[in-house]
Order: sequence, then structure tokens, then C-alpha cells
Amino acid sequence: MAFTFAALSYIVALIIDAFLIFFAIFHIIAFDELKTDYKNPIDQCNSLNPLVLPEYGLHLLFNILFLLAGELFSFFLNLPLLLYHIHRYRNRPVMSGPGLYDPTSIMNHEVLSQCQREGWIKLAFYLLAFFYYLYGMIVSLISAA
Repeated sequence: MAFTFAALSYIVALIIDAFLIFFAIFHIIAFDELKTDYKNPIDQCNSLNPLVLPEYGLHLLFNILFLLAGELFSFFLNLPLLLYHIHRYRNRPVMSGPGLYDPTSIMNHEVLSQCQREGWIKLAFYLLAFFYYLYGMIVSLISAA
């Protein structure tokens, strides 16, 4: 059993993916609180916006590792979500700071529903990817022997 760069990239992806799962759950809970009027939009956007760039950066980090390790299938598996993140951030509302969520438009029913749906889809993707990365790590550790 040899430790390769591919195995390292899968281990890093597993750890980072656990954080991304937490981010997705936090987003889902935050949008549910908005939907039920438990929190006001300004406070909620102030807590969500600082998490957007770290989420995108972490996702980009382990995909760069996959690319450098030659794990092209894992990279191409993540490519649609990477492109969606780029598209989403480029088409964000005009704001003074980083982030995606504007307190003036977040209470719009269509925007809120779209954000909730996005959170659920990301959670499903990150959960499925977690188990795939676990499988990829085991295969890369066993096959390198």
C-alpha cells in the first residue's frame, strides 16, 4: 500500500467535502429561517455572504489537486458545479462586498425558492461526492501497492 499524490488529493477532498456539506446544511437552515420569518434578511445575508467565497475556493482547491494528480474523471465530475459557481458569482446582484445574497431581493419568493433548491442540490452533490472520494481514496491506496 503506497501513498500517492492521488491518494492525498482524495484525502484532502474528503476533508474539504465535509466542510462543504456543513456549508450546504447551514445554507438550507438559513433559507428555511428566512422562509418562516424567524430571522430578518439583513442578518441572514450578513451571515451567509462571508461563506460564499470560502465555499467556492475550497471546491476549486481540491479540483486543482485532482487535475494535478491526473484524476481527470474526478475533475470532470466536479466541473459542472465549478462552472455553475463561476456563472453564479459573475451574475450576482450589485453589492458593496463579496457574496451572492442581497437582503433587498432575498425575500422574493422566486429567489428564496431558487436559493433553497440550490442548497438541497449542493447538499446531495456533496454527499454523493463524499462517498465517491472515499471510494477513490481506497482504490488509489490499494492500486498503488
